Amino acid sequence: MMVTNTRPGNAHKPAASRVWVLCQYCSISALCISQIVRDVILNSLSKGRKTCLMLSTPKHKQHCQQQGYVILPQIFSTQTCDHLGSHLRSIAQTGPGSRRLLMYDWCRELAKKLKIHPVVSPLLGPHPVISQCTYFDKSWGQNWLVALHQDVSIAVQPNTAADRWGMTEKEGMAFVQPPVDILEQLVALRVYLDDSTPDNGPLKVVPGSHRYGRLEAPKIAQLRDQFGEVLCPIPKGGVLVMKPLILHGSIKMTLPKQRRVLHFLCGPSHLSHGLVWHEVI
Repeated sequence: MMVTNTRPGNAHKPAASRVWVLCQYCSISALCISQIVRDVILNSLSKGRKTCLMLSTPKHKQHCQQQGYVILPQIFSTQTCDHLGSHLRSIAQTGPGSRRLLMYDWCRELAKKLKIHPVVSPLLGPHPVISQCTYFDKSWGQNWLVALHQDVSIAVQPNTAADRWGMTEKEGMAFVQPPVDILEQLVALRVYLDDSTPDNGPLKVVPGSHRYGRLEAPKIAQLRDQFGEVLCPIPKGGVLVMKPLILHGSIKMTLPKQRRVLHFLCGPSHLSHGLVWHEVI
């Protein structure tokens, strides 16, 4: 659901009351929303900015199928996020991210927990595997803007089938851009180790754009204008579930607040077209 400051009859209500009414409308309690998300919603309402509102559990799967994403708050505790952050401090990075985190035991254990989590697992399809984890670390020193795009590459084992799909190499792994029927089965899980707010370069998505297959530039512009862009503020410990084919990007941070994300790619255990995952959890 998108929250705007245009609902009839809300113009003269206090901002906090409007937030409570919206939460009640979506069958969730305001007490279930962390302080950071309440602040973001209040800020968005005051500016008329579109932003994502977290949904109740029964609606997660429907929302993800229709809109291409859903926010799951408070999947991991602050203590867990801090513990994960301690592991990441030992990882040397030459750029904004690394694709090889599944080589670490702690990351593999986190992947296993995600697969069996009672809120997350129903969104992953039958017999899912996690094939990759990428680490993104946006900070004042590494502050980037990402234009709207789709994630269309997967890590596979090099073979003749991979050659047919234009195999390339990144960080010692073979990648291909597989057919759309494979991409449509994939789900990404973004685990947030810091609060993501409008100030520290949050993700933005074009709701529903995942239903249109692989997109070229003119269609990207058309869908953006048709559906609009929605910011996704997410509290520390929250998880954003999204279809890789959804149009998404991010804006630059305007305040020096670190934003670290572990991005897991999930899919079916067996791929079609002769392709084989690089590795699976």
